[in-house]
Amino acid sequence: MLFLETLTTEEMVMRPSVSLEFSAKDALKAVKRGDAVIVIDVLRCCSTIVTALANGAQGVIPTKTVNEARRLHKKHPKFILAGERGGIKPRGFDLGNSPLEFSPQAIGGKRIIFTTTSGTKAIVLSQKTRWVLIGALLNAEAVAKAALKIAEKERLGISLVLSGREGKHFSLEDFLCAGLIVESLPTDRVELSDAALGSWLAYQQSRGSLYETIQKGYHARYLKTMGFEEDARFCSQVNVFDIVPVYRNGTTIPLDLNSRDLKERKARKS
Repeated sequence: MLFLETLTTEEMVMRPSVSLEFSAKDALKAVKRGDAVIVIDVLRCCSTIVTALANGAQGVIPTKTVNEARRLHKKHPKFILAGERGGIKPRGFDLGNSPLEFSPQAIGGKRIIFTTTSGTKAIVLSQKTRWVLIGALLNAEAVAKAALKIAEKERLGISLVLSGREGKHFSLEDFLCAGLIVESLPTDRVELSDAALGSWLAYQQSRGSLYETIQKGYHARYLKTMGFEEDARFCSQVNVFDIVPVYRNGTTIPLDLNSRDLKERKARKS
């Protein structure tokens, strides 16, 4: 297998490294390394952001707290206020955190203020690094390709930051998603950490029964008790969207690597 090939030290240094952090609170480690970050929260934050932008939202503004989201909404009352705590839509919010709520009719052409228990925290904690991409099973291949293009052009590592349960506990579905993203990277062009390799091996074991495997995890079982089983089914789909959200100036918007953005950022680095 390719990942078992013998590499020289020089070859390993030239390849972008792929690291994995297990919870939102560890996002700061990726920021310290200066890596291009892919934030992952399969159930449900990142899946919802991907879906919202694919369905025509102008942008999604993540906040760490409910109060921060409410204060921002007072300044921008025409924006949609969405999110959850404990899986439930907070009082006064327009939408919760179900990607099925974010239809083109509901959010097309609008901006969304968004706060969740884990995912938005991981995004905001990553903001001091140059590149923060949003990854899910729904866009795994697209986000992998984008991250590799950025990493190779700017000579950066790639960090997969799992949001985790409550921002601090291991999350099965996020780990498996990381494995799918790793699988979408050409193994002869990256250097995997043991944790990233482990996620890939785990995904390979469950790829034929991905939804069934995710159903066994704590968070999917919790969502089922709350009446959100269809959310878990939807979020378990693989490579449905080509869109890659990028966190830029406080808002997640669709990434366009054909624009001047990547060239300008590379120039600033030089």
